[in-house]
Amino acid sequence: MEPVPTPPSPVVRRAAIGAVAGVLAAGGLGVELLSRRGSLSERVTATGVPHRSGTAASRSAVAERPGLAAQEDDRDSSYVAGDQRPKPPAQTGSTRDYAGYAEAAKAGRVVPGLLVDKAGPLTTAQAQRHLLNRVTFGPRPSDVESLAKLGIDRWLAAQLSPTAADPSGDQAWRAFKLAGADVGTVRRSIGQYSWDAMFQTGFATLGRQVFGRRQLFEVVVDVFANHLHVATPSDRGWDVAPHYAAAVIRKHAFGRYADMLKAAMRHPAMLHFLDNDTSTRESVNENLGRELLELHTVGVSSGYTEQDMRSSAYVLSGRGSNDDGEFDYKPERHRTGRVKVLDWSAANTSAKGGLALGDKYLDYLAKHPATAKTIARKLVVRFVDDVPPPELVARLAQVYLKNNTAILPVLTALFRSGEFWNSLGRKTKRPLEDVVGTARALDLPFGPTTGKGLEAMYWQLNNLGHAPLAWPSPNGYPDVAPAWSSAGQMLERWSSHRALSYGWWDGLKREKLPADLRPKSGDTYRDWFDRLGLRLIGQRPNARQRTALATFVGAKTTSRVDRGRMDWQAGHVVALVLDSPQFLAR
Repeated sequence: MEPVPTPPSPVVRRAAIGAVAGVLAAGGLGVELLSRRGSLSERVTATGVPHRSGTAASRSAVAERPGLAAQEDDRDSSYVAGDQRPKPPAQTGSTRDYAGYAEAAKAGRVVPGLLVDKAGPLTTAQAQRHLLNRVTFGPRPSDVESLAKLGIDRWLAAQLSPTAADPSGDQAWRAFKLAGADVGTVRRSIGQYSWDAMFQTGFATLGRQVFGRRQLFEVVVDVFANHLHVATPSDRGWDVAPHYAAAVIRKHAFGRYADMLKAAMRHPAMLHFLDNDTSTRESVNENLGRELLELHTVGVSSGYTEQDMRSSAYVLSGRGSNDDGEFDYKPERHRTGRVKVLDWSAANTSAKGGLALGDKYLDYLAKHPATAKTIARKLVVRFVDDVPPPELVARLAQVYLKNNTAILPVLTALFRSGEFWNSLGRKTKRPLEDVVGTARALDLPFGPTTGKGLEAMYWQLNNLGHAPLAWPSPNGYPDVAPAWSSAGQMLERWSSHRALSYGWWDGLKREKLPADLRPKSGDTYRDWFDRLGLRLIGQRPNARQRTALATFVGAKTTSRVDRGRMDWQAGHVVALVLDSPQFLAR
């Protein structure tokens, strides 16, 4: 019997991880995740935002005097502005719009950094990997093959189809019977105030992200789930929040924002979450009216006043739910009297007409130029850069307005912009994209016990502060790198890479890694390391990383792979490649 291989010592493991991971401040990533003090809970669960010199000192001050806010002053831009680390090199290349996606990709440029050594044109391989990193939660091998076969134009057109089927995503969603269920089904199925249906909706959302083929749709769903955010789970959402995720966000993600906004403002989940159902004619709760302006539409830089916010709340008063948990407008609770918000005003004399008046008000806000910039900026931050190019935001805002708030034309224009294809390496995976991207990179299959595995993955993401739909505050999860930079969180992510590589979580257990991740007969270690790099991060490991991997396995890169030993150790080597900053790029 052969002796059991001696596992690498903790010192060797730490040295290898450090060498492979490197300093994440290099290049366009612009994040040195290991150097920041403070835990994730300290950094990310706080409801406030970092102080930004030169603008309002606090959210409350801006609320009292919105004119104090800068044009781009929101929570995410405050994180970026407060970040003291070195900034990545500026984008180069064209800032014009192109007739097609592939044409725009051919004009793309790269700057020196972590992902590339020198400035130059964006290569075809780089363009394809860039696209997959941005419009999916992480590419599966089938995504790489499909894009290579179809080309950028046809592949993106398929991803942008509003009618495309997604049988694998549907299968994952159906593993949780109460995911997206209506209030009646929830109430019949679980005890009062149980959070089971909300958790199942979170599990199922994660399932679509891991297994779904409509990846761009799922990414856009995530954008708007954080924009028109209802915390799921939350105390008052036990019976209504699951339906909100399906009937408001998923239904309208490729539709018109005006329709999504109006659906949200008629849904009991939003009305409960922001306490609008507690309003009476005499005592109007201002939460929903305030967040509608600040977060959902025009933003604090649009110039509205405190009186505008009160008027906003008055217009929405009367919206609530009945005893069955369904939407109900109660005229007797509607505050009448003249209202004015920005340059919109109404006499508001009829309590019975308050619901229709509210819908007109919401249409006005959805089509406001400031809202167009809010939505455009949100999409540019997600798909292009933590610091959104203002010219691109302005162009996309015009597309939004010209297309009556339709979201798909804005996405089409975004992917035909020079800025998108010039932004290689300028976005970083948050915990959700990291863990889901790992599962997809490992090509985890769906099976009879996968539901249990998704639950385990959800709770790991909960430990990381990024379980789907679960941000506790109305402003949704941050979408910029500085909000997620802590050493403790990075270590948790690396642990997740190993758990998924070895199948440690119930429901995701596996006997062996996929064959294309294991060494082949005749491989040298360099052959294997390079193939792992191309498969998992879209490029070969650099010389320093290759040396670190060789040190970890205790062999020269030119030596033949000891397949017997590597059958046992391969999961660690795969995890080390996933620990690299190249994998962290989004």
